[in-house]
Amino acid sequence: MNAKTLFGSLVSVTVLTALLSSCDSKKTEAPATTPAPAPVASTDATKVEWPAIKSAVAKDPAVEQRIDELLAKMTLEEKVGQLIQPEIRYLTPEDVTKYHVGSVLNGGGSTPGANKYASLQDWVKLADSFYNASVDKSNGRLGIPIIWGTDAVHGLGNVVGATLFPHNIGLGATNNPELLKQIGWATAREIAATGLDWDFSPTVAVARDDHWGRTYESWSEDPRIVGSFAGKMVEGLQGTGGSDKFLTNEHVIATSKHFIGDGGTLNGVDRGETQGDEKFVRDTHGAGYFSAIESGVQVVMASFTSYGGTRMHGHKYLLTDVLKNRMGFDGLVVGDWSGHSFIPGCTALDCPESLMAGLDIYMVPEPDWKELYNNLVAQAKSGEVTAERLDDAVRRILRVKIRAGLFEKGAPSTRPLAGKKEVLGAPEHRAIARQAVRESLVMLKNKNNLLPLARKQKVLVAGDGADNIGKQSGGWSVSWQGTGNTNADFPGGTSIYAGIKEVVDAAGGKTTLSADGSFSEKPDVAIVVFGEDPYAEMQGDAGSLAYKVRDPSDWELLKKLRSQGIPVVSLFISGRPLWVNREINASDAFVAIWLPGTEGNGIADVIFKNAEGNVNYDMKGRLSFSWPKLPNQSPLNVGDANYDPLFAYGYGLSYGDKDTLADNLSEEGPKAAAALDKLDIFKQRPIDPWHLEIIGFQNDLVPATTSNIKASSITLQAVDRNVQEDARRVQWLGNGNGQVALSINERQDFINYVKENSALVFDIKVNAAPSDATWLRLGCGSYCASDIDLTEKLKGFAGQDWQTVTVPLSCYPNSGANFGVQQPPEEYWTQVLQPFSLITKGTLDITFANVSVVKGAGKDVACP
Repeated sequence: MNAKTLFGSLVSVTVLTALLSSCDSKKTEAPATTPAPAPVASTDATKVEWPAIKSAVAKDPAVEQRIDELLAKMTLEEKVGQLIQPEIRYLTPEDVTKYHVGSVLNGGGSTPGANKYASLQDWVKLADSFYNASVDKSNGRLGIPIIWGTDAVHGLGNVVGATLFPHNIGLGATNNPELLKQIGWATAREIAATGLDWDFSPTVAVARDDHWGRTYESWSEDPRIVGSFAGKMVEGLQGTGGSDKFLTNEHVIATSKHFIGDGGTLNGVDRGETQGDEKFVRDTHGAGYFSAIESGVQVVMASFTSYGGTRMHGHKYLLTDVLKNRMGFDGLVVGDWSGHSFIPGCTALDCPESLMAGLDIYMVPEPDWKELYNNLVAQAKSGEVTAERLDDAVRRILRVKIRAGLFEKGAPSTRPLAGKKEVLGAPEHRAIARQAVRESLVMLKNKNNLLPLARKQKVLVAGDGADNIGKQSGGWSVSWQGTGNTNADFPGGTSIYAGIKEVVDAAGGKTTLSADGSFSEKPDVAIVVFGEDPYAEMQGDAGSLAYKVRDPSDWELLKKLRSQGIPVVSLFISGRPLWVNREINASDAFVAIWLPGTEGNGIADVIFKNAEGNVNYDMKGRLSFSWPKLPNQSPLNVGDANYDPLFAYGYGLSYGDKDTLADNLSEEGPKAAAALDKLDIFKQRPIDPWHLEIIGFQNDLVPATTSNIKASSITLQAVDRNVQEDARRVQWLGNGNGQVALSINERQDFINYVKENSALVFDIKVNAAPSDATWLRLGCGSYCASDIDLTEKLKGFAGQDWQTVTVPLSCYPNSGANFGVQQPPEEYWTQVLQPFSLITKGTLDITFANVSVVKGAGKDVACP
């Protein structure tokens, strides 16, 4: 294969090499390898040197004096109010005034009045109401303007009619950092049209395991690419730091996220534990922050993840000592969606630890967020939150607001771009997005130089992604998950089919759209558009990187067309590299088009010749992620020992390149784990590799490494049933959610157990009935679970002897709101992490023993 080299010129423009060479004298010749070293807490003896970074936005003595004057006048309550960021669904203008609220957000899919089709005027009107309430100086208030943040991660995804750019994984293939600056500029303008001030972007993750559901939010597995792109995106959003273009009315505050290591968790589990020693974390996951801070980024968002066993929202060493003190970041640190609540000892509404660790703004999308405000006020008065830390957090918030000119810009409706319909989806913005699509395409196969295609011919366009703007746009598109949309929800956008039709029909050819590939007149060529359905965050975590091995419909379609003598071009939609050997074999040309966004016509620009019969636009994209040769080949990163991908990092064919790839790639997919007659999970003890743990309402997870353990709302004790300590007694204390679970670190494939009518079988003795709803949970990751209500069954067992409970596995997919929603249920059965778990917030006293999955035991058994 003729592998084109990626980023030959890119490394020279990144700040990463220079920054790291100042930290360690030993030069790293290749990107860090996996598996990463184990997390190690920093000590004086092992301390890793982090770079001191000079921001393009220097501290201004006049600004600092203004902050001093404001702080001197602010009441304690006004200061605390600046730290609180509620969600628009739970905030009123009256709340803003009463609680001195400093910022607000709208989550993915959250819109004014819960109206998916809210107009620009609706957005501006709501922004005005919050702003006017915040600057109200009655009753002696200082009138500090509120800021409103939104997730515009590939364009303004919450607003119907906005320009949606390719997701980061596609942009990473462009080798064009300057294009990121243009995308940032266009995105900022469309945000400004809504009257908002702040973008929770860019994501600067370095994704190291493609099982992760947010891989597509990463530009690359290589920190050099991420480092070269992050600063440019910040410049586009905010304007050039230190110039008169910085944070003008057509720019917005940028956020680099999620600090730090969100893309490096064990097994790619979203919100998991970041792997690697501190030097690895710095060199790999720090890259985007170095260039973003250098470009003057004003906000850093803390990650949900943990490092060294400590949640990042409470990681004082990394948030304060490293980010703020060593690296010199003088902006503000914002939390992520109640991420502080994951700190042991904390809840969403009570967590002074996070503030003391270095968080400056609590993102608290809870209906009762006012309790957090009241708790912080009390904690500041008691000294639990020190005056020094409170003032530092408020100082940082005020610094960002002053730099953004919010005290002078006036109400959102008075700003130049607010409410301007011509800005949303503007032609110049769509032109940038279309260019990005063209440059992001990576051609992996081009047998006999099939591409580019002549325009004047009979073209069949097939596949479920052909005329589906929602599918081609992916997650964070109108809705959080990118689901529930039609083409009508993307006015001004162009489907891939529509772009093809425009080109072919104009040249006198004929275009036929047929999702299933049927036709009445044999086409000259078939273009098949297929791939992953939309997903976001944890709901995109994958148990396997093999594409649809249990649903071969796309593969069958390709084979059917090819068997009829029709040349086949595959356009593969995906948010990560996937094992698609079968589909590649069945294609004459295969192009990774990633998640191109609303400007699907950019694809036709490249795959068709121009009117003169010459190359219109060349294939320029090069892989910024390694492409797997085997279905279980992850993590897979350039620089690994024994690195052996199907397509290496940097690969991509241009037109005219000789393609030596044959049609004989191995098609042996992953084999589902054999279903044992009986899979013991707990038998007198947890059966290796399963382990037992309890989790209290304060997120204090305690592994059962001794006979007696206790968490904040639950206790566990080894007790005797038939022999010594062959059972476990669990008592819930009734002071909040408590959970007991049999867990495993590596995802387990239970699909064959489901096919064999298997059931979860366990023995239980109810010593005291539940006082509240109690759920039997099957867990597959963060916010991925299926719950079955066992309350009445457990009440019926109270006071009786031991009972055996049999729960058919087939009962689960229809039970849990987060199980099997974004993917077919069978996909979730490939990523089981907790096959047995009980959870309640009330009181309950039970003893359990003998937990297993038994083949055939679910046949003819009713669901609980």
